[in-house]
Amino acid sequence: MLTFVLRRLLLSIPTLLFISLVIFLLVDFAPGSPASEIPLTVPPEVRAKILESMGVNAPLHERYLLWLKQFFWVEPLHAFDATFGTSYSEGMQRIISYQSRAPVFDIIAQRIPQTLTVVGSAYLIGVAIALPIGIYSAYRQYSWFDQLGTFVAMVGFSVPTFFTGVLLILIFAVGLGWFPSIYDTTLKVTDWDSFVQQARQMTMPVMVLALYNAAQISRYMRSSMLDNLGQDYVRTARAKGMNERVVLLKHVLRNSLIPVVTVIALGIPTIFGGAIITEQVFKVNGLGAALIGAIHANDLPMVQTLTFIFAVLIVMFNLVADILYGILDPRIRYD
Repeated sequence: MLTFVLRRLLLSIPTLLFISLVIFLLVDFAPGSPASEIPLTVPPEVRAKILESMGVNAPLHERYLLWLKQFFWVEPLHAFDATFGTSYSEGMQRIISYQSRAPVFDIIAQRIPQTLTVVGSAYLIGVAIALPIGIYSAYRQYSWFDQLGTFVAMVGFSVPTFFTGVLLILIFAVGLGWFPSIYDTTLKVTDWDSFVQQARQMTMPVMVLALYNAAQISRYMRSSMLDNLGQDYVRTARAKGMNERVVLLKHVLRNSLIPVVTVIALGIPTIFGGAIITEQVFKVNGLGAALIGAIHANDLPMVQTLTFIFAVLIVMFNLVADILYGILDPRIRYD
């Protein structure tokens, strides 16, 4: 296993370099320019100095290599300095947002708590709901519970989140007045009242995302359980007189989780990426909203950095899924 992990980590280096080049070129060649955000009343010589300070006039390969250096060396070094009080990154140029003229990673650090709070909670709740529903639906195939679970999953997976979000706002915010329709990102939880207020404003966006995540994962769980329930080892275990709970939870569930782990692990990067549509509907000032704002403002460093972070997370959690395979099924060996 250790050899496999090291091999995959080494393989991920050229993979991420290639992905970074593709992202950089796609974003850089996309229509739009930072110059379009500068007011027309600005004199030409001042406009030229602004663009020069942004570095947009430098050759393409220089800008790409500088961005890689900043992403993999300068920013981690700055984080180390901020954590341990050192000054190794002093004077080094960081990745700067065209839109706000602030370091991109500082903006990400400000936005990520909102994203993790809402999207992360929704993902955990979705997984916690989906697994038992998928297991019981497979065990009681074609029962009323299975039929209801299938219907809810189809609705949750088919209906877009912007429609579900607006529908919940109309019912619970406008009609009943139970929850606020706009997420207050400035709220700080300091006492019980502020905690209740935070829970109330999280309820609707978390419900929307949890329904979508649970619908997808429960269908994978049900399908995987049904595949294993018909296997010979299950009939053998039952013929030996094993308790049905032991057969289901110890043998069938463990084997059934192997493909589902991939779905869950690859869904984790979406937590950090934010739920772009849902964040827009409920005005959650998270990473998804930051990405949309950067695209509208032609903020190339922000778009490139956020997109590449998502790619790094996907590669990393692919490796995590492979490691979990070996833990769930000791028969799997990576030689």
